[in-house]
Amino acid sequence: MVGLIWGAVRTRTAQVLTVLVLTALAAAVAAAGPWFAYASINRAAAADLAAAPADQRTVSVRQISNTGGDPQAAIRELESQVGSLLPLPAADPVTGLALPLTVGTGTAMSVAFRDDFCANVRLDGPCPSARGQTAISVAAAEQLKVGPGDKLTLRGSPISPPVDLTVVARYTYANPGSLYWSNSLFEAERGLDPAFTPIETFEAPPLWEPTVAYDLPLPEALLRGEGGYQLGPDLREAQWKIAASGLRLVNASGPLLVAIDRDRDEIRVGVVIAMVQTLVLTWFAIGLAGRYTGRDRRGDAALLKLRGATRFAMLRLAWGQHLLPLTAGALIGLPLGWLLARRLAGPVTAAVQQREALALSLVAVAAVLLGGLAVLAVVEAVALRRPVAELLREVGSGRGDWRAGVVDLLLLVIAVAAVYQARSSARGSGLALAAPGLVALAVAVLLARLLGRVADRGGSVAMRAGRLRLGLTAVQVSRQPGSDRVFALIVVAVALFATTFGLTLGDHRARTQRSGAELGAERVLTVQTANRTTLLAAVRRADPGGEKAMAVVVDRASTPPVLAVDSSRLAAVARWQPAYGPAGLLAAATAENHGPKPAPAVTGSRLALRLRNESGQPVTVGLSLQHEGTGAPVQVRFGPLRPGEQTLTAPVAGCAEAPGCRILRWQLSSPPVPNGYVPPAEPGSAVTLRGLTQQSPAATILGPRELGDIARWRPETTGAALDIAASDGVLRLARDENSAGIPEIGKQVYAVDSAVPPPVVLAGTPPEAWRLGEPALTSYDGEPVPVRVAGVTDVLPVLGRSGVLADLETARRIAGDVNVPGTFQVWLAPGAGPEVVTALREAGLVIGAEDTVGGRAGRLAEQAPTAIARFGLVGGVVGLLLAAATIGVAGAVDRRTRLEQLRALRVQGLPLRAAVGTAYAGTWVLILAGLVTGLVAAAIANPAARVAVRGFTDGWNVLPRPGALGWVALGAAGLIALVVLGLVGWLSALPLVRRLRGGEAAR
Repeated sequence: MVGLIWGAVRTRTAQVLTVLVLTALAAAVAAAGPWFAYASINRAAAADLAAAPADQRTVSVRQISNTGGDPQAAIRELESQVGSLLPLPAADPVTGLALPLTVGTGTAMSVAFRDDFCANVRLDGPCPSARGQTAISVAAAEQLKVGPGDKLTLRGSPISPPVDLTVVARYTYANPGSLYWSNSLFEAERGLDPAFTPIETFEAPPLWEPTVAYDLPLPEALLRGEGGYQLGPDLREAQWKIAASGLRLVNASGPLLVAIDRDRDEIRVGVVIAMVQTLVLTWFAIGLAGRYTGRDRRGDAALLKLRGATRFAMLRLAWGQHLLPLTAGALIGLPLGWLLARRLAGPVTAAVQQREALALSLVAVAAVLLGGLAVLAVVEAVALRRPVAELLREVGSGRGDWRAGVVDLLLLVIAVAAVYQARSSARGSGLALAAPGLVALAVAVLLARLLGRVADRGGSVAMRAGRLRLGLTAVQVSRQPGSDRVFALIVVAVALFATTFGLTLGDHRARTQRSGAELGAERVLTVQTANRTTLLAAVRRADPGGEKAMAVVVDRASTPPVLAVDSSRLAAVARWQPAYGPAGLLAAATAENHGPKPAPAVTGSRLALRLRNESGQPVTVGLSLQHEGTGAPVQVRFGPLRPGEQTLTAPVAGCAEAPGCRILRWQLSSPPVPNGYVPPAEPGSAVTLRGLTQQSPAATILGPRELGDIARWRPETTGAALDIAASDGVLRLARDENSAGIPEIGKQVYAVDSAVPPPVVLAGTPPEAWRLGEPALTSYDGEPVPVRVAGVTDVLPVLGRSGVLADLETARRIAGDVNVPGTFQVWLAPGAGPEVVTALREAGLVIGAEDTVGGRAGRLAEQAPTAIARFGLVGGVVGLLLAAATIGVAGAVDRRTRLEQLRALRVQGLPLRAAVGTAYAGTWVLILAGLVTGLVAAAIANPAARVAVRGFTDGWNVLPRPGALGWVALGAAGLIALVVLGLVGWLSALPLVRRLRGGEAAR
C-alpha cells in the first residue's frame, strides 16, 4: 500500500504540490492567529497606557490632617494606613503636602512639599533645602514680580497670620505630563502654580492643616491584566475600606481599564473571525482540488474494484495520497505563521502567553489538517460509490442533482439570516459577524448557476452563428465539471479581499482624521511660558509672516471648554476640515468689530493723574498696567485723596522697555489696611478722572476723548459693580449703597481695547446657563465675560462636539494680568521646518512635548480596530491566493483532456488562432466573471450587512467614520486581484498553448 501511495504521489506531483500549498497557506494563518492576538493585545494595552492621562495610571490617597507641627509623622501615618488598605505593590510611591492659601490681593496659591521635587523640575537657582525657602514657577514669578532673594507672603484669609517664604529659585516643569505631576493638588487651577518648600516649613503653625497625599503609580502588568488579574474590582473594594478609615481614594483608572478590556475582547473576536473565514475557504479549495485530482484517480479506483479491493482499502489509498501533502503543508505553515505574526505584531514576551499561544497554534493547525482530511474523505467517498463503468468514463455525468440545489438554498437562507442579524441590534454576534462573506457566497451560488445556464444556451447559439472561439469557450465552461464551484470560490475570495482591503484603507483614513481633529494641526508643540502675552509675542517673532506657526491656548476647565487661537493665522496653519465650518469665520468676526483703538502705551517713569474727589471718605485710585512684551503686571497707586480737584503723581517701574505697558483697569478702594489687604471703597465714594499723562518722556496717555468714551470702559461682571459714567471728556467712578445685599463688592473698572463682547464660534448645544441668561465665559479673566456667538458648528478641532473657538489676542487683552488656566501650544503648518522651532526657543519658549498627525495615527494603529483590520487583510490575501491556487490545479488537471479535444478539433479544421484563443479564454472567462462578480458581491454585501470601519475602542466618535469600501478601494482591490488571478490563469494555460503550437510545428 505504501508503494502504491508513493507511486501515485510521484505521478501526480502538480496536484500534490497544490494541496500542499493550500494547506500551508491555511496553516500559516491558523498558526499566526494566536501569536498575533497575544502580541496585538499587548501592543494595544501599551498604546492605551501611553495615551492615557497620568491621573488614570495612578491612585492617590488623601487626607486633611492636623500635623501638630510634625508633618513627617503625618506622612508616615498615612503610608502605614495605605499599606494595609490598598492591595497593590508599593512601587515608588510619591508623598506630599499641600495647603491652599492666597497671595497679594487674593490670588490663589498653594504652599506644597513633594518628594524629589527638584529632580522633576528645571531650576534657575538652588533647590530649596532650609525651612522657609521656596521655589516658585516662572509664570508665578512674572505675575507677582518677585525673584530669587525676594520675600513671598501668603495667607489663609485676610485676617490669618502670614506665611513668609524666601524665594531662592524659579522652576519650570521638566515633564508636565509625567506620573509625578498626576496629582491636581500640586498644579495651578484658578490661581498660581504652587510654591514648593521643604517639609520643615510645614512645622509652622499656619501650615498645620495641609492635605497629605500618597500617590501610587499603578504597575503596568496589573493595568494590562496579565495572568487574568482584574484590577478594577480590587480598587473598588479598596475604595470602600479607605473611605471607612476616613481617607479619600482618588482613582481615575476606570476609563483606561475599560479601554484595555475592550481592546482585548475585540482583538480576540476579530482574529477568530478572520481565521474561521480562511479555514472555510481553505477547506472549500481543498475539496475542489480533491475533486479535480480525483478524475485521475478514477482509473485507479476502477482497477482496484475490478481486482476485488474493498472500499476501505481504496479510501486508504486515496487518503494516503492526501495525507503527505496535508501533513507537510501543516508542518510548513506552523513556523511560517509564527514568523508572520511576529512580522505583523511583534514578539510575545510573557512566558505564560508564549505557552498558551503555542498550544492554540497547534490546535488551529490540527483543525486545518483534520478538516482537510475530512473534506477529502467526503469527496473520495462520493467518488468511490460510483460503479466501475462510470469511474472509467472520461466525460462527467452532469452538473449535479437535487442535493446540490438543497445546499444552495440552505446557503441562501443562512445569508439572509446573517443580513437580518447584522442590521438588527445583534450586529456584533452570531451570523452577523460573518455576514459579508455569507452574502458574497450567496451571490456566488446564484450567479454560478446563472453562468452555467448562460454558457449552455450561449454556446450552442455561438456555434451555430459560426463564432467558434466564443462557442467553444462557452461549451468548455458549461461542460467542465466543477467550473461553477471554482467560479464561486473566486467570487467569495475577491469579495472578502475587497472588503478587508477597503476596511484597512478606511481604518487608516479614520486614524488620520481623528489625529488631525485631536491635534488641530500637522504638528503641535506643548510649550511653557509666563503668560499669553509672551506666548503670542514669541510666536509672532518666530514667524512674522504668519504662515507656519500659530499660538494656541486650550482651556478645558472652562464651561464649555475654550480653544483660543490667533485667528488671523488659523486658515494658514490649522489642519482644517469641512466639519468645522468656514476657517475664516472667527477672523472675519473679530476684524468686523475689533473694539476701540488702544490708548497710547505707557513708557515713562512717572504718571500724573488729574481728578476730582467727590466723597468725604478717604479713598485711593489704583491703575493696573501690563507690559506688552512680557505680560508682567505693573501697579500704580494714587492717594489717599483729599476732597476736590487735584493732580497726583506716582512712579512707574517696568514700563520703560519697548513696547511699553497698556492700561488694564482702574480701582476705586479704601486705603490699604496694615496687613496689605485693600478693601473696597465705602458707599458714597466717587471720583471723576480728567486726564492721565506721563513723564520721561512726556506724553498724554488719556485725554478727554478717551476718558469720555463709554465704549472704552466696562465694569465688573459679578457682584455689586462700580457705577461708571463717561461723558463730557471725563470718567466718573462711584460706589453707591449696596441695598440688594450682594456679598461681592466690586472695586474695578476695566479698559476696553478689544471687541466686547468678544465673538466666538460654538460647537454643539449651548450650556444650560446660556439658555437661562446671556452667553458668558470664565476663560477670559476668571470671571464671567459676556460673549457673542458669531457662528455655530457641530465640531471643533481639539475640543470635539462641545466647546468654543475664541480669538487669543482678544482673550489676552480681556484677561490682562489674570492668570487664567490653560495649556499653551504652538501649532505648526506642514511647511514649518526646524528653523521655526529654533526661532521659538530663541524667542523664549520652553518646548516640551511634540506631537504630529502621523505619530498619533501610528499610536492609534496599536489599538484593536487597526489590529483586526490588519489581520483581516492577511486573511483576505490568503483567500485570494487560495483561489489562485485552485485555478492553477484546475488548469493542470484539465490540461491533457483539453489538449486532446483541441487537437481533435484542429484535425477537423479548427484554426490554430481559434484553438489558442479557446485555450486562454476558458480560464480567463472564469477569472474575469468571478472578479467582476466578486466586486459586485462586495459592493452589495457592504451596505446589506452594514459593514463599517470599526469604531475606536475609547468611544471617540467626533467625526463620522469613513466608508468601508469606496470606489478607490474597490478599484484598487480589483486591480490587485486581476494581477494575481490573471497571472496564475495565464501560467496555467501557457503549457497547453505551447503544446498546441508545438504539435502544429511538428506537423
